[in-house]
Amino acid sequence: MTILAARRDERTQAPVPPARGGAKDRWVRRAPLLPALIFALVVTQVPFLYTLYLSTLSWNALRPGDRPFVGLDNYLTVFQDTRLQSALVNTVLLTAGAVLFSIILGLALALLLDRSFFGRSIVRTLLITPFLIMPVAAALLWKHALFNPAYGLINGIFGGNTDWISAYPKAAVITTLVWQWTPFMMLILLAGLQSQPHEVIEAARVDGANAWQIFRRMTIPHLRQYLELGALLGSIYLVNTFDAIFTITQGGPGTATTNLPYEIYLTTFRKFEYGEASAAGVVVVILTIIVATFALRVISSLFRMEQNR
Repeated sequence: MTILAARRDERTQAPVPPARGGAKDRWVRRAPLLPALIFALVVTQVPFLYTLYLSTLSWNALRPGDRPFVGLDNYLTVFQDTRLQSALVNTVLLTAGAVLFSIILGLALALLLDRSFFGRSIVRTLLITPFLIMPVAAALLWKHALFNPAYGLINGIFGGNTDWISAYPKAAVITTLVWQWTPFMMLILLAGLQSQPHEVIEAARVDGANAWQIFRRMTIPHLRQYLELGALLGSIYLVNTFDAIFTITQGGPGTATTNLPYEIYLTTFRKFEYGEASAAGVVVVILTIIVATFALRVISSLFRMEQNR
């Protein structure tokens, strides 16, 4: 009895927290991460700091010995240049269009794959395939195999000889991006659907709710954070689109599809204005960081939601 009472007292006692090590122990634990941290700083931050320095110079490659310091004049040029303003508008339209349609199609495919049917794993693998194709290869596939006015698949099915790229340049680029990024959205939303508690859905069906009511009042609110995450991550990647525009339209006709990354390319290798191109690049990085900050907040809220379950 005495032994049992002693064991019962031991179980009721609060656990003793482990002793925390000193600063030396913490540095010993973090030391293996230092090489990776130093490598990341050298690869990412040093070039960015050098780009900041270049953005304060008036440097044209045609005048290699003339690099006067101009301060923030290049940034004023970026915000006042009509070509860069048009590129900014095109960037917003292309990114928003591709993200919006990718989310809509991704949600439809996620709802399909959330059901049980024969061959679901094969269908899921095939639907993921476009996301695994190199962007340049995907752009070439759409440009020559589908959009070509002479032998493209679209004209072969519907007839005619429409030059889809020249007639609808923005739609051509957005279609290519949607085809490639819909699987990404589908995977995110499918994970959200599979995390939805089935007991609540069954209770709603027992109470008489139909499929549309369950989708509108329960599924969509549950997927809100996953939709936000897909939109933010898609925006981070698609705002830097270069491959599809360079391969399919080369910014044309005119400047119809010239976005900021492609305009930076033109400013660097056609106008040879390194300082102005560096300033435009810094602006793009700052915009991307702003979007990435919101994405990290959404990801952290998803982690907190999973921990609270």
